[in-house]
Amino acid sequence: MEYIVEMLNIRKEFPGVLANDNVTVQLKQGEILALLGENGAGKSTLMSILFGLYHMDRGSIRIRGENVTINNPNDANNLGIGMVHQHFQLVETFTVTENIIMGAEGRFLLDRKKAGEKIKALSVQYGLNIDPDEIIEDISVGMQQRVEILKMLYRNAEVLIFDEPTAVLTPQEVHELMQIMRNLITEGKSIILITHKLKEIKEIADRCTVIRRGRVIGTVDVKTTSQQQMATMMVGREISFTVDKEDRKAGDVVLSVQNLNVLNNRKTPALKDFSLDVRRGEIMGVAGVEGNGQTELVEAITGLRKVDSGRIEINGREISRYSVRGRNEAGIAHIPQDRQRLGLIMDYNLGENFVLKSYYHKPYSKYGILKKEAIDKHAEKLISDFDVRAGNGVKSPAKALSGGNQQKAILGREIDLDTDLLIAVQPTRGLDVGAIEYIHKRLIEQRDSGKAVLLVSLELDEIMDLSDRIAVINSGELIDLITNDSNIDENDIGLMMAGVKRGEQQ
Repeated sequence: MEYIVEMLNIRKEFPGVLANDNVTVQLKQGEILALLGENGAGKSTLMSILFGLYHMDRGSIRIRGENVTINNPNDANNLGIGMVHQHFQLVETFTVTENIIMGAEGRFLLDRKKAGEKIKALSVQYGLNIDPDEIIEDISVGMQQRVEILKMLYRNAEVLIFDEPTAVLTPQEVHELMQIMRNLITEGKSIILITHKLKEIKEIADRCTVIRRGRVIGTVDVKTTSQQQMATMMVGREISFTVDKEDRKAGDVVLSVQNLNVLNNRKTPALKDFSLDVRRGEIMGVAGVEGNGQTELVEAITGLRKVDSGRIEINGREISRYSVRGRNEAGIAHIPQDRQRLGLIMDYNLGENFVLKSYYHKPYSKYGILKKEAIDKHAEKLISDFDVRAGNGVKSPAKALSGGNQQKAILGREIDLDTDLLIAVQPTRGLDVGAIEYIHKRLIEQRDSGKAVLLVSLELDEIMDLSDRIAVINSGELIDLITNDSNIDENDIGLMMAGVKRGEQQ
């Protein structure tokens, strides 16, 4: 038996969208099969069918050579199929053990001790290093993902589906996840990996099936296929992996942060006497390992977090006491790190989301009454200008869009505000190479038009490709402020991110 999973000629249609068009995907026993495609290509829909979250309109599924019917996730679990979703399915106030056994508790008695012992044994076996008694909200995102993996292993899953597993991980956590996947394969598991990241596919996968706009373009051997070839298959055109950026002389200071002190949610210092200037016509990158004060810095500037002491100025105007709306009006646009929780109202349609920051201005309202025709006309323009692909156009709810198109919608709204400062936090998180290329170009356009751009990203490649200057942050302190040139390499910045200043490096 060559294949453990076969999805044959799968068709799935939603209103206005053909998500899967006669798709065939086959997973071999003991391999890692990457599923590659643009945002909205139909990858997650296909795997949701395999996991029983959606029902296919046509086609068949074979597990270990036998035709099966999967009506719900319980059916999938019984067949040995588990799935780690991009957005984790965890109860934050529950312990690791309580989350893992939820739905598999047994009919009458709940033996937490026995369950905890089994979880600990699985954690050791697969190198997961998880404490069964930890509360979910107290552990890192990377550890939460390991809990999701343990949920599958606890249910004896043999086929593991990972949906964009590295989208929310730090570089170190990505490295650790790759090792966990290797351990899983060594123990006899088979893995389907949904991802946009070609570098990760080259590192970990055996074969790669490429899907474009709901159809399979082909399946390739990863070792003998280049990243450029896979990217071209994915988007249907040549992709540039380099960012074209001309040298420019920066202008006046737009954003000035002076001796900023901010507390985190645990009431301990998140920023310590932090100072930074961002000028017109430059991209200032902020590089650091997640949890070192970047989030608090952005929240302090945008008004989402109280400043303990220090000054924040926009074009020389002190705004530390301004409301969020007041700061928007003063000239701040903000692409947040969590597009679904902070960037969009998921049940609102595109037209409504495009005017979230401007609905009270003409022509979108008059005497407090929204003008739907003006809102829709504005949305149609942004949909066209920023290549937002939505099945029902202006009327499409944000939740119906792929991650990449949600990000394009936010980018379009914030750029359309025409402010002096654009803060972009993780602007390409979880996006495919085509969407990344597009968003990078738009950020460069903002810089070239004389805007000031503050770029916060965990992707060091992104920071180095786009930034004119780089502020390295560690434990809430500015470690160094460097000009991005050929004299600086990733190793230098990596050491600074760990708190080692240039003069201290060996």
